[in-house]
Amino acid sequence: MTQVTGTQEWQALEKHAVGMRPIHLRDLFAQQADRFARFSRRELNLLFDFSRQRVTEQTIALLLGLARVRGLESRIAAMFSGEKINVTEHRAVLHTALRNRSNRAITLDGVDLMTEVNASLERMRTFVDGVHGGRIVGATGRTFTDIVNIGIGGSDLGIVMATEALANYRNQNIRLHCVSNIDGVQLSDVLQQVEPARTLFVVCSKTFSTLETLTNAKLAREWTVDHLGAGAPARHFAAVSTNAKAMDAFLIPPQNRFTMWDWVGGRYSIWSAVGLSVALSLGMDQFELMLTGAHEMDEHFRTAPLEKNLPVLMGMLGVWNRNFLGMDSLAVLPYDQRLHRLPAYLQQLDMESNGKRVTLDGSEVTYDTGAVLWGEPGSNAQHSFFQLLHQGTAKVALDFLAPVNASSKFQAQQNLALANCFGQAQAFAFGQTEAQVRADLAAKNMPEQEIARLIPHKLHPGNRPSSIILFPRLGPKTLGRLIALYEHKVFTQSVIWGINAFDQWGVELGKKLADTLAPVVEKPEQNTDPTLAGLLQQVGQWRAG
Repeated sequence: MTQVTGTQEWQALEKHAVGMRPIHLRDLFAQQADRFARFSRRELNLLFDFSRQRVTEQTIALLLGLARVRGLESRIAAMFSGEKINVTEHRAVLHTALRNRSNRAITLDGVDLMTEVNASLERMRTFVDGVHGGRIVGATGRTFTDIVNIGIGGSDLGIVMATEALANYRNQNIRLHCVSNIDGVQLSDVLQQVEPARTLFVVCSKTFSTLETLTNAKLAREWTVDHLGAGAPARHFAAVSTNAKAMDAFLIPPQNRFTMWDWVGGRYSIWSAVGLSVALSLGMDQFELMLTGAHEMDEHFRTAPLEKNLPVLMGMLGVWNRNFLGMDSLAVLPYDQRLHRLPAYLQQLDMESNGKRVTLDGSEVTYDTGAVLWGEPGSNAQHSFFQLLHQGTAKVALDFLAPVNASSKFQAQQNLALANCFGQAQAFAFGQTEAQVRADLAAKNMPEQEIARLIPHKLHPGNRPSSIILFPRLGPKTLGRLIALYEHKVFTQSVIWGINAFDQWGVELGKKLADTLAPVVEKPEQNTDPTLAGLLQQVGQWRAG
């Protein structure tokens, strides 16, 4: 495929951007008072307001023209049909099959995957209902009150994010804990809170060899054996993996084993049995409502025309901001504390997918690809990093997300959160001019000399592009829709840039080096690498001290 910069559509956008860059959002709204009607879409109970993006109808038309010439519609069809679009690993990309609530046949190498998917969901339901109903119990016959998920990356971030977001739907008889970091702090803290006889560990690792996960799982197993005896792991461990031999070694019985597939990447795996801990926390009915919400977004992405397609519009606006307006990062700002882990989840989804420097054919890109994604819940963010966004020199685009109805019993407080959300979006868009600052200070009877001194400090340039995603209430279906929305946005951008969103070779080198360095960190005197000599010498000295 020709690099995107060689297309007439890209070049037309470059020319268009030259004229757009000097135009302020104040001017765009002055010219089009009906921008909300022109630049918003409402689908699946999500309102996507992108009227504060620095675009015109011509911008959108040019962006969608670029999407068409890059074959976005055919690439969407290829993903859903099971083509092996993950070309570096020769794999299909079918996380959408995991939430295919229509049960439409999805074939890979001539096999209908829905048979396996449905069987996995049924096994999950049997297990979850067994734990909740007291039919699956620990080694002493007592029911489980605590679930400890051991995993990292895609086997942790989604689980934490989803169960925090849907805390109002949790089974009140089950406490969920998630352990991911290798430093032992999380595991140590959790083991101090739980009772061995009533604790079930769920180990999530496709290979059962991920260093962080395996290290924590081994320590958890030792702790279980120490308290309950050598045979106890068979009753206190479940696993989501493909490594039968490793599960044998952990004494994990067949009925406690759940499968993974190589056509699902880790960051897309919450919809699979990796979501077992989500189901154990919320109940299988709520988990399946998440699947339903995601499936609805899948169908929208697959069938809606580009002009009305939420993931496509989001993705193309991201391309516009990144490549033509020079926005280096995207801040995701949920105005609901329940979504406090959504930015971290989206970091992996976006940055591990589109943080690439070569195209599908291995050619080095000559343009920017994935932006840095970061964020925090909005109210806290306003009191930490919004100063930089308003008056600093960094170029940042923004996504605001908010439910209209509160996730707590205090609707008046959610009303204040919405007021803050809308107020900040307005401030980012329109800023504060010299005339406005002068009038404001003059109304306080401030002397002219003092006004002149303060004006440069109180100016807000505005013109920061942002979108608002509004929804009635945060629940399982809404969360499923939101996650799938961002998944497909990421895929849309990867098609435009001509990169593979479904591999992650960049993370492998550091992991490989860590494996080789583990022995010398344990025994620094055995180090033979002069570039690490100083560090390891200090490790040895301080450990001895």
